[in-house]
Amino acid sequence: MQDRLTSPPPATDLGLDWRHGFERLGTAFHTPLAPMPLRDPYWVAHSEGMARELGLANEGWRAQDALQAFAGNRVLAGSRPLASVYSGHQFGVWAGQLGDGRAHLLGEVRTPAGDWLELQLKGSGLTPYSRMGDGRAVLRSSIREFLASEAMHALGVPTTRALCITGSDQPVRRETVETAAVVTRVAPSFIRFGHFEHFNANGQVDELRRLSDYVIDRFYPDCRAASNPVAALLAAVTRRTAELMADWQAVGFMHGVMNTDNMSILGLTIDYGPFQFMDGFDPAHICNHSDHSGRYAYHRQPQIGYWNLFALAQALMPLIDDQQAALDALEPYKTLFAAALDQRMAAKLGLPQASDASRALVREVLELMAQERTDWTIFWRRLSHHVGGAPADTVHELFVDRAAIARWLLQYQELIAQYDRALAADLMLKTNPAIVLRNHMAEEVIARAKLKDFQPIQDLLALLETPFDEQPAHPRWADWTGFPPDWASHIQISCSS
Repeated sequence: MQDRLTSPPPATDLGLDWRHGFERLGTAFHTPLAPMPLRDPYWVAHSEGMARELGLANEGWRAQDALQAFAGNRVLAGSRPLASVYSGHQFGVWAGQLGDGRAHLLGEVRTPAGDWLELQLKGSGLTPYSRMGDGRAVLRSSIREFLASEAMHALGVPTTRALCITGSDQPVRRETVETAAVVTRVAPSFIRFGHFEHFNANGQVDELRRLSDYVIDRFYPDCRAASNPVAALLAAVTRRTAELMADWQAVGFMHGVMNTDNMSILGLTIDYGPFQFMDGFDPAHICNHSDHSGRYAYHRQPQIGYWNLFALAQALMPLIDDQQAALDALEPYKTLFAAALDQRMAAKLGLPQASDASRALVREVLELMAQERTDWTIFWRRLSHHVGGAPADTVHELFVDRAAIARWLLQYQELIAQYDRALAADLMLKTNPAIVLRNHMAEEVIARAKLKDFQPIQDLLALLETPFDEQPAHPRWADWTGFPPDWASHIQISCSS
């Protein structure tokens, strides 16, 4: 624990209103401790949108005192840093105790809208739960998480958010020596499936009940009126997880490490590591170079979502105390996921609701796209423009088998003719993004950041914050909305990312 702050440093007051609900759960849930100082920090990136939501509307929040606070070198006035403990299954194997090995929860902040959001520093140093880790995050992975968090939010996918990145020339060893960074993450809660697994595995039923009561009362109050509130909680989490999996599949997103400790009890996308947005469509694509068995391949994500829910159900069984009630809570998952995905894919086709006809069209075009590795984002965006009046050739040219896609388009046009075409095109342009955070785009801005040129991060963020808008005047628009370069297929992202 070298470099640990041994005496309280001066506080930085940003005028935030704090409370500490998770801390009040007790010492079985966390260890209070300060972050480790980050040597000579500097600003790397910031999200003004997230800052406004927190009530940090003026530039004062990016002053030197704030920089030191978000780097972990000073305390934010009103915050109480701590690291939480949890356990979990990693790659389907019980891993035992895990926890915040490089993160510090600061507490909850009241927003101008009246919501409460937790602030957490990630990469802020060693904790009792670091195991063999060094407690640090590197610049590369911090930039990826920062951009992905804000990009997913703009796409309408439930996610943790990111306020800023602070960096340092302090060396950190991964596959090579890199430099350190800290991401300030934001979410209503960072509680995971693994928190519940931890207390069940250790026979701590009182703590398990306290955690469940906290989550129900704070986030799922309607469950309190149920005859079995914890079974109702499991059912509510099942619904949210099914919806999240449908969101991921529809936008072509792969998480890469769907361990139970990386699953949010609120149905949020959490812990961006070796994630990827699909380039050429391949249902069996594995985005995580460390996932040798393909457990977390794109087409397996919905199944893994259910597997993780089953693990959560097992953790909650001492409280549910009724196996049938737990099974009943889980049982709707497959139906809920299928219905949610059908609806999202219908919207991608410009249709107000799913039908047998829309499901058949989706199935046929996905088979064709998989055969040819058609670019996921570009296909759906061009189809949107075609419905809005662009020539069919813009879609045809994405395929080698022009006859097959032409036949499909004819069937699709027959279906879409039953609806208002202008309304359909408008729905598609609000559903099928023009830009997503592809790996090669992240690699480009990371390369510039390593040279201390951080403006490309902000330039890319500005586009990702409005992913459904056309912005052809932007100097990188054509590059970042076009086909990925050949070298993009060789990018390898692993758990160390």
